[in-house]
Amino acid sequence: MTRTNKLKYTSVEICAGAGGQAVGLHNAGFRHAALIEIDKDACQTLRDNTEQNQEWAGCKVVEADLRGFDPAELGLNPGELDLLAGGVPCPPFSAAGKQLGRDDERDLFPTMLNLIDHLEPKAVMIENVRGLLDPKFTEYRQEIIKRLESMGYEECYWAILEAKDYRVPQLRPRAILVAMKPEYARYFEHSKPEPVEPVSVGEALHDSMRARYDQVSDDPRAERAFKRWYGMALEGVAPTVVGGSKKHGGADLGPTRAKRAWAELGVCGLGVANEPDEMKDAERDLFASAGPKLTVTQAALVQGFPEHWKFSGRKTAAYRQVGNAFPPPVARAVGEQIYAAFEAAEQARRKS
Repeated sequence: MTRTNKLKYTSVEICAGAGGQAVGLHNAGFRHAALIEIDKDACQTLRDNTEQNQEWAGCKVVEADLRGFDPAELGLNPGELDLLAGGVPCPPFSAAGKQLGRDDERDLFPTMLNLIDHLEPKAVMIENVRGLLDPKFTEYRQEIIKRLESMGYEECYWAILEAKDYRVPQLRPRAILVAMKPEYARYFEHSKPEPVEPVSVGEALHDSMRARYDQVSDDPRAERAFKRWYGMALEGVAPTVVGGSKKHGGADLGPTRAKRAWAELGVCGLGVANEPDEMKDAERDLFASAGPKLTVTQAALVQGFPEHWKFSGRKTAAYRQVGNAFPPPVARAVGEQIYAAFEAAEQARRKS
């Protein structure tokens, strides 16, 4: 989807990853002053996609560990920034882990709150896994809200948004917190964005999968394999695309249950395919008995990335960036709510 709002309001993003949230907020009308990320491959992805793009002019990619980052490096005066956003690490709250919360050394909520205190942005958007809204973290969430209130913010909502409700062909629930200064919060909807018409995996990947099979059109199996895949994928949405960790193996489409769900969509989850211009083994990538394997580009399309957004690093590193990303269309939907509140507040000021 193309951007409709003017690039009017400024944003800084922490834990930016490969840019999923950044792309979504950009498309909502936010002009990034900085993207802060620790992973070198993800930082290169951000640079490759922003440095030569005039629409991203002025966006600084900062490769840094947030826990040792000095916000003074951003050169922003308190209150100057419109939006501070970020997807703080999810393992402390993920049901797939031990859910140690505040006792997990990877919990960056305190660091995020300190950044808010220093920068005093007009709005805050924090994304995390749905597990953060489990009852066991109620007390911790209350502490976070109290800290925000003590800094002069109002909670707009802390809710679970399901990616498939925002034209992402994937089951990917995320917990989103939006807080704003009261003079802007009064114009915020205070409810999560309205769902829109869903899109299936078949719809999202039709053109790219068609191109991959056209590349081997001299093989008599190609047309039959494409039609089989498309027939299976046309009505369904994917399970959560997972990136895994650097400690655990190479790239595939997740645990056994996820692979079964992908198989129902005609996709083989036992690995990730090479891109068409690098394909060396059509038997592996396109003609496995379970169906074609996805390329990194196709996994990114399932996440809602635009096709032109390219990922740096070797295949496994690139796929990990995709799997750990926040779907851009979801970030855009929330960003447009924040943008609308800013616009309404500005209009009210002009009338007064």
